[in-house]
Amino acid sequence: MAISYTRATTEKELYQILDLQRQNMAEGLSRDELVKEGFITVGHTFAILKEMNDACPHIIAKDGDAVVGYALVMLRSFRNEIPVLRPMFDTADELLPENNYVAMGQICIAKSNRRLGIFKGMYQYYRQQLQNDYDCLFTEVATANQRSLQAHKAVGFEVLKTQITDGVSWELVNWDWTS
Repeated sequence: MAISYTRATTEKELYQILDLQRQNMAEGLSRDELVKEGFITVGHTFAILKEMNDACPHIIAKDGDAVVGYALVMLRSFRNEIPVLRPMFDTADELLPENNYVAMGQICIAKSNRRLGIFKGMYQYYRQQLQNDYDCLFTEVATANQRSLQAHKAVGFEVLKTQITDGVSWELVNWDWTS
């Protein structure tokens, strides 16, 4: 298996992202899977995923032609497109008023490809691709998703704030690219 990192350029890749997303939504996983494997909470339509990608292509990990991981790029201009993420952007503006940040919209790796360094590889590629245009990468991780939170900290993210939105506790994390 030779994993390559690139930016999403085709509709086929976007549909593969949506397929991975569907497989890893919290409501479709057992309690054991939620704890051991982590989960994602926000589903995207093809239209919004493509619109986001057209503005700034998503980061993907591929094994041959198969997308085995993705890290969505979400520019600030999309803050109102997914209502559940609006509080994240509001908090980013409050905590990082002087920073030109980009938001990581979501990260996911196929179950069969976990624990192979792909999470770290995608984030390294993400930084390599975008650090000349942005000061930092901001996102939120559900407090209950400890596997994801620990993985984000290991890459270099720091928790800036915990906030509750619609009854869900979120860790707002930032990866400073200026140092």
